[in-house]
Amino acid sequence: MRAIVLGSAAGGGVPQWNCGCENCEAARRGTGVAPRTQDCVAVTADDQQWFLLNASPDIARQIERTPALWPRTGRHSPIAGVVLTNGDLDHCLGLLSLREWTRYSLYATAPTLAGLFEHNIVFRTLDRQRPHVIRRPLVLDRATPLRDANEVASGLEVRAFAVPGKVPLHLEAVVEANPALDVGLEIGEPRTGARLVYVPGAGGIEGLGPWLERADCLLFDGTFWSDDELQQLAVADRSARAMAHVPVGGAGGGLEQLSSLAIGRVFYTHINNTNPMLREGSPERAAVEARGFELAADDMELWP
Repeated sequence: MRAIVLGSAAGGGVPQWNCGCENCEAARRGTGVAPRTQDCVAVTADDQQWFLLNASPDIARQIERTPALWPRTGRHSPIAGVVLTNGDLDHCLGLLSLREWTRYSLYATAPTLAGLFEHNIVFRTLDRQRPHVIRRPLVLDRATPLRDANEVASGLEVRAFAVPGKVPLHLEAVVEANPALDVGLEIGEPRTGARLVYVPGAGGIEGLGPWLERADCLLFDGTFWSDDELQQLAVADRSARAMAHVPVGGAGGGLEQLSSLAIGRVFYTHINNTNPMLREGSPERAAVEARGFELAADDMELWP
């Protein structure tokens, strides 16, 4: 298995276009904060068929700086499919940049697919040439082989598992809460037994231990350091947990809880522009590294 982090930031990226916070200004100056595009990962078992885990709004830029994802012939793409963790816009808007007629598979749970295609007219552009996007529903806790649009197996399989979450903001008044609206993904390679677990958003860790401990490599929600991070900066009035993100720091935070589990390598991803652990040399970064954890970074290759 190969896995490349295409983007490691939460919605808006780092720096964020409308933010002049300490982190964003440091990223613009190139002083102590590395710029990041919005969260997305690419995985493959054979270097021929690649699958995106989520499709960020930055996907076109991410593809162009990743030679493994470049076309091999005149009109072609090695991107065989996309697997979504939910219907949040920063996880799926990139699908609209993949609409130039090349077929691919789209894996997501039934409620997420319904949110995209039944309740959002913009995404119906993906149906303009049938069959352009091949929808493949995921059933919770069931292994599903990842295949391209022509049913060719990739050597990878995915298991989706429910994580604490919430209805996507743009669907809050439209659909009801459902455990399958927010999922983590276990990407497995049966031939070697390798497992990558990807959880870019989770409102809590309770009950997830059996899934997380299966991981050789875990990419986990690092959106906010503290529960009141946005409130402290006076940029929003909602807490991290109200936005379905367990904070990294503090009592009962992600750092404390993940440290009690037996996991392989742990990387924080989906990091918000306001998170102080982005700053090199910060106490927050030191606390993460002291536990043996790492921050995912754009263009980082996790395997081999």
